[in-house]
Amino acid sequence: MSYQTKISGWGRFPVTETRENRIRKTDDIRTALAADGSILARGLGRSYGDASLAPEVLSMLPSNRMLAFNEKTGLLRCESGVSLDEILRTFVPRGWFLPVTPGTRFVTIGGAIASDVHGKNHHVAGSFCDHISSLKIMTADGKIKSCSPRKNTALFRASCGGNGLTGVIVEAGIRLIPVESAWIRQTTVKAANLDELTAQFEMHKTATYSVAWIDCLAGGDAMGRGILFAGEHAAKEEVKEKFPLVLKPGPMIPVPVSLPAFTLNPLTVRLFNNSYFNLAARKPGPSLVNYRSFFYPLDKVANWNRIYGSRGFVQYQFVLPESAGITGLRNILGEIVAAGTGSFLAVLKQFGKGNGNFLSFPMAGWTLALDFPEKPSVFQLLDRLDSQVSEMGGRIYLTKDSRMSAETFRTGYREKVNAFMKIKGETDPGNRFASLQSKRLEITP
Repeated sequence: MSYQTKISGWGRFPVTETRENRIRKTDDIRTALAADGSILARGLGRSYGDASLAPEVLSMLPSNRMLAFNEKTGLLRCESGVSLDEILRTFVPRGWFLPVTPGTRFVTIGGAIASDVHGKNHHVAGSFCDHISSLKIMTADGKIKSCSPRKNTALFRASCGGNGLTGVIVEAGIRLIPVESAWIRQTTVKAANLDELTAQFEMHKTATYSVAWIDCLAGGDAMGRGILFAGEHAAKEEVKEKFPLVLKPGPMIPVPVSLPAFTLNPLTVRLFNNSYFNLAARKPGPSLVNYRSFFYPLDKVANWNRIYGSRGFVQYQFVLPESAGITGLRNILGEIVAAGTGSFLAVLKQFGKGNGNFLSFPMAGWTLALDFPEKPSVFQLLDRLDSQVSEMGGRIYLTKDSRMSAETFRTGYREKVNAFMKIKGETDPGNRFASLQSKRLEITP
């Protein structure tokens, strides 16, 4: 079954016409491949920009069966349309959790692999694909190929973080981790500026999870002020619940329509930042929160992307290597403060060592994710930030990108691009798998 529709990423920019095919079995993929034109697999559409947009997409959502689970090792084998939310709802009550999770649980396994997503524990656990034991991928010739870190390694390295450009991920094996409860022991720390905030990361470097919110409008001595949240999985003895592994369904806050464009402006963002900084810091120290509140606070707000208005928004996430240090972060924050275009949501994390996947985003250093309403002045600011990131040896996250240049992409990913292009040429010489992003970045013609 296929139909014509309009789609976008979670940022609602850009929007494109596409033909969507619902994939229930592998023969449906082969049928789609028999036609001409660019094609791409797509999950829940939570990549922010144009990484999952193409003239024809394969919706993998109907392919959502869990195939096998080993209670001793935690190895789950499932189809690529299974969402992280479905895994959590099924396995947390049985004492298992995701080894790595992004900031939303509404992501498919296939999408998490294609983006090689990272979470609040990259410094200790690496990226999502570091916990993938095997993949089955249908390549452009209609054949299903098995790969893993030890078998068909080059295809595995190109597909993990490859944004669907090597083929369609049909099935995956992922290793879950054991937990005793559905709760997180959270520590909240207020920091007056960037120096204090990064020092708190160092003080909490042994924490399994750490992340910070930053006020991107604060300047002067307060530049980089923020709140650090560190966390550990709570033991069952810490949780005063009869069933410590079970969470009750929580209410969703609706955003039924797109807000007017003027809703988010420097004044309202500044008011929000001041309120959040003061409110979140009122209860410093340890507390128990459920895993949904700790990992997925924005999932409580249905369609929160509508807050940015009908024109949508741009998410910008970069990583700076350790060599750039805090000075590099300070320079970029200074540029943002000077522009007066503060991000409503700004998240700082510290990465550990990157992996060998060719287009995987993380490297040892600091990463900052920012949201900006879509408008010309924002694109001008981001062009300036691109230059700074490139000069410092950093790179931009493909899954959240919607506007960087091919030059910025190649500068950031350097020799990894050539390694990826070699496998892309071998497995898809006709460039059947392509996206709006891959064309913009000159990965595909």
